[in-house]
Amino acid sequence: MIRFAEKKDRSEIARLILVVLKDMELPLVKKIGDIKTLQILEEAMEDPYYRYGRQHGMVCEIDEKVVGIAFGYLASEEEKVDESLNKVLEKHHLTDQTLFTEHESFAGEWYLDLLCVDDTYRGQGIGSELLASADQMAKEAGATVIGLCVDYANKNAQRLYEEKGFEIVGEQMINNHPYHHMQKGITV
Repeated sequence: MIRFAEKKDRSEIARLILVVLKDMELPLVKKIGDIKTLQILEEAMEDPYYRYGRQHGMVCEIDEKVVGIAFGYLASEEEKVDESLNKVLEKHHLTDQTLFTEHESFAGEWYLDLLCVDDTYRGQGIGSELLASADQMAKEAGATVIGLCVDYANKNAQRLYEEKGFEIVGEQMINNHPYHHMQKGITV
């Protein structure tokens, strides 16, 4: 079942976010480790408007377990979505740290920041269902374009996005990794 993220989902969401953050080889995650990263993510998620807060996310739940997540926001919000994270980092005396240093979204798009499905549940259509929910979230936000970044090395994800109508419109370096920036139009 696809549904909006809820406060009670924080630890399961954080676990799936960590999978992506580790794949991205983010310096903060390497510096503070998995347990501290999970703690910081959960604290930041107290704010529903955080990048991975419940106002920005959908989850796939199977047997009362969150097995997939999708988070996104309007590009115009990207400057604000980490304000709560910055406060949590300050609380933990990590003011010289942040998760993301590069701007990821392109102007005018609704940006799909993160989509992750638990390894055990991959290949069952959950990613496609979450993409459909992202379309709906983008429409409700008034967007006509959805954008996302996919690591050059993640050919399976790129193939899924292309099957769903996304096209490569640019290239980006995020944390010294090359990414394709992909977009697709949606009708509101």
